Amino acid sequence: MIFFYYKLINFLLILTLFNLGGCNQINPQKDINSKTSQINNSPSNPDENKLNLTVSILPQKYFVEKIGGELVTVNVMVEPGIAAETYEPLPQQLANLSQSSAYISTGVPFEETWLEKIKSANPQIPIINSGEGIDKMPMVYHDHEEEGHSHEDKEKNHDRKEGNTFDPHIWLSPKLAKIQAQNIYQELVKLDPKNEAIYKQNLDKFLTEIVELDRQISQKFADIDRRKFMIYHPAWSYFAKDYNLEQISIELEGQEATSGELANLIKQAKADNIKVVFAQPQFTTKTVDSFAREIGGEVILLDDLAENWSENLLQVADKLAQSMKNE
Repeated sequence: MIFFYYKLINFLLILTLFNLGGCNQINPQKDINSKTSQINNSPSNPDENKLNLTVSILPQKYFVEKIGGELVTVNVMVEPGIAAETYEPLPQQLANLSQSSAYISTGVPFEETWLEKIKSANPQIPIINSGEGIDKMPMVYHDHEEEGHSHEDKEKNHDRKEGNTFDPHIWLSPKLAKIQAQNIYQELVKLDPKNEAIYKQNLDKFLTEIVELDRQISQKFADIDRRKFMIYHPAWSYFAKDYNLEQISIELEGQEATSGELANLIKQAKADNIKVVFAQPQFTTKTVDSFAREIGGEVILLDDLAENWSENLLQVADKLAQSMKNE
């Protein structure tokens, strides 16, 4: 009997040790995965062999990575799904700027508003303007007939027409993207001259990509006679200029169209047989949904902040061209 109890005790001890060992095999793996995730998502641990750069928007990340390749790490301020026009940098993002080799701007509104805070986060950080040398277009106000407008509507229209805000969406033009690419290349060479040959090789490849993209987009609009499109937020002015299109916007500089303007826009859409109204995924579409119902049409989304810049512009061209063919 004693022998039996002895064997039983040994068995229970072995079983206990086995269970403890099993637990220890699972928990450390969770810890490792957690720590790895934190390291990968945090710019506070930059690779010393790479330039640690900060940009405002995802398309800029595409540009910088095309030219910098494996020599750069790129942090983005405006995360997916957030409108750049109303963005406010988070305190942690401003803190992370202390690790950046340079900040590459493009001219989105929050950059000007927050530039001093960006500089205070890292007083030594070079502020690089990727849009250097680009003449920006003023935000276009479409002056519809004012018949039937209220006095309040007319005052709002006057204020909007007097505005001198410039359109920041230069990254949506393949032609202007070439200038931005050259600017980024020159600044990367200043920051890291020993790798100039690599940056130049990458630049040439990217410029070739842009030329081919421009050719493909031009082809999509080659046989289209009607070239107007309606959109909620006027982000595509430079794209429209590149391809001889006319963008008609419902909203301007954060201001909704007045009731009189909406009535005239609906009238214009019906006269031009426009059956699609475009909108950005970052903006509410309540007004757009209502507008689409009034014209007997549909809402289609165009993302001006998609990270895969070339692929996105091709998709946008497809959507625009298709909407014009269906009119």
